[in-house]
Amino acid sequence: MRRLSIVRPTTIALAAVLAAVLGGAPLVADDEAAPEESSPSLRELLDKLPFHVGGFFDMRAGTRVVRDHHQLRRSLAELRLQLDVEHEFPSGAILKIRPDFLFDPVADRRQFDLEEGRGWLDLREANLLVSPTDWMDVKVGRQILTWGTGDLLFLNDMFPKDWRSFFIGRDVEYLKAPSDAVKISVFGNLANFDAVFTPRFDPDRYIEGDRISYWNRAQGRRSGTFVHVERRDDWGSDSEAAWRLSKNLEGYEVAVYGTYGFWKSPEGFNPATGRATFPRLSTYGFSVRGPVGKGIGNVEFAGYDSRDDRGGNNPFVPNSELRYLVGYTQEIGRDLTMGLQYYVEQMLDYGDYEAARPAGTPKEDHGRHVLTVRLTKLLMNQNLTLSMFAYWSPSDGDAYMRPHARYKLSDAWSAEAGANVFFGTRPATFFSQFERNSNIYAALRYSF
Repeated sequence: MRRLSIVRPTTIALAAVLAAVLGGAPLVADDEAAPEESSPSLRELLDKLPFHVGGFFDMRAGTRVVRDHHQLRRSLAELRLQLDVEHEFPSGAILKIRPDFLFDPVADRRQFDLEEGRGWLDLREANLLVSPTDWMDVKVGRQILTWGTGDLLFLNDMFPKDWRSFFIGRDVEYLKAPSDAVKISVFGNLANFDAVFTPRFDPDRYIEGDRISYWNRAQGRRSGTFVHVERRDDWGSDSEAAWRLSKNLEGYEVAVYGTYGFWKSPEGFNPATGRATFPRLSTYGFSVRGPVGKGIGNVEFAGYDSRDDRGGNNPFVPNSELRYLVGYTQEIGRDLTMGLQYYVEQMLDYGDYEAARPAGTPKEDHGRHVLTVRLTKLLMNQNLTLSMFAYWSPSDGDAYMRPHARYKLSDAWSAEAGANVFFGTRPATFFSQFERNSNIYAALRYSF
């Protein structure tokens, strides 16, 4: 990671109406006797279609808990309908389309943009999966890609992330942004091989001032103004490639990785234009995950080769880095699980960085250390899930906490509440810069 249930009565009433419209079971009991023959449910109607359709309807709202004069007090207020459409052809090819239809009155910018996920439609997936042989899969189109062993920490996973969604309280699945790519998977007795080619650069949905204020290095203060960037959007010349070779060895998942592309967020700066840039980047690394004692342990390493500044003497391009991760997860009680991680970013050519750093700019540390803890408790016949995920950086002196509760009301309905809370002593560090964006949120979801 780069510097990385309370429901109102009116909401219950709305949910009851929605349940009736969708054909699901109502949340509130009805004193009137039900008719002997009920109308078909939404699921029964969808099952009659020649292709599979699933999805959910999600109502979500949030507010800041501290005042930020750069942003609205409301952090989240949206209605979302996701449709998951899948069809298998007689040849065995599988077509998958997963759009999100969104009403979002809090958005600063309303224009439609499929790349950044803005506007009334966010196309999460639209791809075709074919298997030319029994040992090869090829997936072409928009898809969600992920690999690596970290829990909300990413070393070798250089696929795009959506940090805006992550920090305002959307479901954690939205941390992963889609890629327009071709993925080839080859399965063999010796090892499995995955290769991903992205013909045009897919950046992170990074923090740029709308909805979330941040530390603006050019201005030397917190800001809510948009980041102006030099985009990389040429087909072919701004392409990316990634590969993974993996093998299961006596219960341990072992993998090696490589990528050739760009920094996923605009980490560079062009002083001639005053715009942020996406410098060139290559990565390489490995991971191991498997049983350790009564739990599961993992180790991961990644090297970041900043190709536009291999000497470390360009203050407007990030230096090359080494990144390390050690993690362990174990059930420590009945339905109680704890996960711990220790993560390090080590800047290379640090002396050159210090010599080239412009006077007056915040100084980055030679090494950034982050500890994480995840606690998950299941209650009430596992219908209630309580969790806490926390980041703490002793080197930066900042922290980020994500408490969350989810209750399963029925097979179709669920309610949740949570928070994103940031702490810090230095305003320019990664988590501390978002301190004014601390928020709480609640949601109600109907799945079908």
